[in-house]
Amino acid sequence: QVQLVESGGGLVQAGGSLRLSCAASRMISRQHVMSWYRQAPGKQRELVASITSFGTTQYVDSVKGRFTISRDDAKNTGYLQMNSLKPEDTAVYYCNRRGVAFNYWGQGTQVTVSS
Repeated sequence: QVQLVESGGGLVQAGGSLRLSCAASRMISRQHVMSWYRQAPGKQRELVASITSFGTTQYVDSVKGRFTISRDDAKNTGYLQMNSLKPEDTAVYYCNRRGVAFNYWGQGTQVTVSS
């Protein structure tokens, strides 16, 4: 079983930046979509950003122009660079890697943005 470990969360003031990382415990097929989701208290989990094995990216409208998703398959690690953070970005952020035969989730990392 592959484990995904997120890191990089924390407390930051509005306007600040954080970089989340998602490391897999062992090598997995490059043919997968890596995504970041988030869940705020009392809200449903939402897809924030995704990146395919070809490098095609998608973002939810609320983070376009502020967040950047990337992946380094050689290091088995994915990233979410978050700039110009807003209080409404406060949530637990989860990494997901989904392929044809697998669907892995991380344990989540808390991001708190103070106003």
